[in-house]
Amino acid sequence: MEHQPSPSARQDAPSAKWWQLAFGVLCMAMIANLQYGWTLFVDPIDAKFHWGRAAIQLAFTIFVATETWLVPIETWFVDRYGPRIVVCFGGVMIALSWVLNAHADSLFLLYAAAVIGGIGAGSVYGTCVGNALKWFPDRRGLAAGATAAGFGAGAAVTVIPIAKMIASSGYEQAFLVFGLGQGIIVILLSFLLRKPSVAVPIKRKNLRLPQTKVDRTPRQAVRTPVFWVMYGMFVMVASGGLMAAAQIAPIAHDFKVADVPISLFGLQMAALTFAISLDRIFDGFGRPFFGWVSDNIGRENTMFIAFTVAATACIVMLAYGRNPYVFILATATYFGVFGEIYSLFPATCGDTFGSKFAASNAGLLYTAKGTAAFLVPFASLISAAYGWSAVFGLIIGLNIVAAALAVFVLKPLRRRYLAAEAERYEAMQAESVRLA
Repeated sequence: MEHQPSPSARQDAPSAKWWQLAFGVLCMAMIANLQYGWTLFVDPIDAKFHWGRAAIQLAFTIFVATETWLVPIETWFVDRYGPRIVVCFGGVMIALSWVLNAHADSLFLLYAAAVIGGIGAGSVYGTCVGNALKWFPDRRGLAAGATAAGFGAGAAVTVIPIAKMIASSGYEQAFLVFGLGQGIIVILLSFLLRKPSVAVPIKRKNLRLPQTKVDRTPRQAVRTPVFWVMYGMFVMVASGGLMAAAQIAPIAHDFKVADVPISLFGLQMAALTFAISLDRIFDGFGRPFFGWVSDNIGRENTMFIAFTVAATACIVMLAYGRNPYVFILATATYFGVFGEIYSLFPATCGDTFGSKFAASNAGLLYTAKGTAAFLVPFASLISAAYGWSAVFGLIIGLNIVAAALAVFVLKPLRRRYLAAEAERYEAMQAESVRLA
């Protein structure tokens, strides 16, 4: 009689991890519009209700804050009960959020929908990234980057349909149709997600990527200086990216390029639509690319390169962004290097604090995005008072400081921390052998 493999054996077959990665990427793609498609709705909502951009953008801040600050709670459930139930719950919540947006006739309802959407998106995001870190301990940069790419690029294929539906049927119909569609797909995918039955071993040794052999709980991680240096850097870079993501449509309108027809790469469309589509593609490509780069040249070195390029792209945008072609290419470059924070920081966190609590620790670090979101409404206020040059100046400064921190503070600090952890681990092993 032929031996049949157990369910756990089938689950942990060599191909299983790649299927799990693919399912996670698809789930992330389905929640991308909650953040990156939002900018298309700001001006239509304002045109109907005249609440003002700043008041409407507060919903974006509430969404991001809720999405990120509750991730540690959601990933606590993931580390203990697996990804399926958390992602299924997330699918229900993201559908409900956009259905409410379609009917919101007050700021209270708009903000309530943002809270619900944030809970749903955080459940999906934190689960899928944490699951990838568990399945790929030897390729954390690539795995986290590929998963985050779904969130970065997922909106690319739907930006044009959403924009067309807003123009033809109104933003309410776009919220309703895409909200229900995205939610249903996430619910179906949730039943395919699994966690490894046992810890996946690291199969290769890379001296450029020192990794801890000691698993640290979130409570232990937050007591280390290295965690808070990463947190501060995350806030700096994320705040600029979130400002740009939320404000790109208002910036394009104020720069008088939004509706300029553009022919590029054999395609023709309005500059704003072109820019948002290309931004999502570059963002999605940049996350696994820079994750792969960091697997080979080191996390902090990759951060320095990406943050420096981001600052340069903003300088070009500030100087020449009123040219529609420059606007498109500069924003694409910026988002191409911005999204890497969502692959590098989780990977660095996993390298530093271990695999066992990878989802919880990465989720705790991810709350930095929520902290950064509180700066987004100020972009509208700053631009109204001082112009977009002040906003871009702030983003440029934050990226330059973060680049310097990566190589001059985080790199040596993390090296010392891991060396101390290695000595402690070896001492524990020696003591165990002695007692045995």
